[in-house]
Amino acid sequence: MKILVIGSGGREHALVWKIKQSKLCDKVFCAPGNGGIALDAECIDIKAEDIPRLLEFAKKEKIDLTVVGPEVPLSAGIVDEFEKNKLKVFGPNKQAAQMEGSKVFSKQLMAKYKVPTAAFKVFDNADEAKKYIRARGVPCVVKADGLAAGKGVVVAKTVGEAEKAVDLMLTQKAFGDAGNRIIVEDCLEGQEASILVITDSKEVIALASAQDHKRVFDNDQGPNTGGMGVYSPAPVVTRELLKEILDKVVYRTIDGLVKEGITYKGVLYAGIIITKNGPMTLEFNVRFGDPETQAILPRLKSDLVEVMLAATEAKLSRLRALEWDERPCVCVVCASKGYPGEYKKGKEIFGLDEAAKIKDVVVFHAGTKKQGDKILTSGGRVLGVTALGATIKDAINNAYQAVGKISFDGMHYRKDIGKRAL
Repeated sequence: MKILVIGSGGREHALVWKIKQSKLCDKVFCAPGNGGIALDAECIDIKAEDIPRLLEFAKKEKIDLTVVGPEVPLSAGIVDEFEKNKLKVFGPNKQAAQMEGSKVFSKQLMAKYKVPTAAFKVFDNADEAKKYIRARGVPCVVKADGLAAGKGVVVAKTVGEAEKAVDLMLTQKAFGDAGNRIIVEDCLEGQEASILVITDSKEVIALASAQDHKRVFDNDQGPNTGGMGVYSPAPVVTRELLKEILDKVVYRTIDGLVKEGITYKGVLYAGIIITKNGPMTLEFNVRFGDPETQAILPRLKSDLVEVMLAATEAKLSRLRALEWDERPCVCVVCASKGYPGEYKKGKEIFGLDEAAKIKDVVVFHAGTKKQGDKILTSGGRVLGVTALGATIKDAINNAYQAVGKISFDGMHYRKDIGKRAL
């Protein structure tokens, strides 16, 4: 099979790495890819959002399966276009992708089908939103409706912070049309976990749980990022709790979509918070998580391509349960100085070969580019240094041993990834 992966981040490198191991896979392409992906796949210089050119490439190369990494092309309807042209593609269609593309759609679906989530209200008027915040009280969470590259969520501890967030989104249009509507919701407390499943709308196969570290500095300080590190499994997600999350969150959501006339094929990612009243849903994503994928896929023993093909063909019921490596996995993100704000690019990265020599370590590239025989930084999150270990402590030690071999000017990483699991 010829397989095309769309995207250029750490998630896509992990997907390419895993797909390449499949007995069904003959060749992997990645568009546009990055410096590390170029070592594992043939990179094609087409942006992930350029659906017409991606379609043209897939037709010309007779691609057997396309795997879509990021949310933007999914929300733009890449799956619908590929399917129209009789091409197999793994990911939800445009209607289903609203689960991430519109927080209002997602929250209203949850409310209708009794999926546990925080109490909320939708606004398109700044004054009314502020009036509600003053009456309801803080802390609260203010969210832009549309895609805002992970930056459209503000956890406000004071009324002033909440009102500032409302103005930023509704009045100043900081996120453009993504902020035409906002949600104000109650702030929930508890440990968070990421639950990813693969579904064809009839069957659901759960992947291993994971726990992400969103804040940029140690001890969960500083601004939110796309994720500074992750470990899998998340010890907080016991077998009983996973069953409860699948029953109350995942199945109710997928059944709700079906009742709305929407078929969901692909990955559904539920961001869960475990409160004193049980698990609650923070958000849904319609694709593999980043960096969760980097810690989940190294533990997967089953053939990922088999599973993705079965989902696209609505034949998941034919598959046996997935096989997992019992060992925990930890991924530490190495970022550029200044991320998630402004940062410089083009810094040479040293020590990648030394890090990769450590047993059970894989270095996934997120924001890198190849220039001659050098690898340079080209993004905020640069690398995901990933390691398995007999225990969570061993996995943490292996990952940080590998991080210690790597350097580039302004390299920043958290020193406490996985500590919570201890």
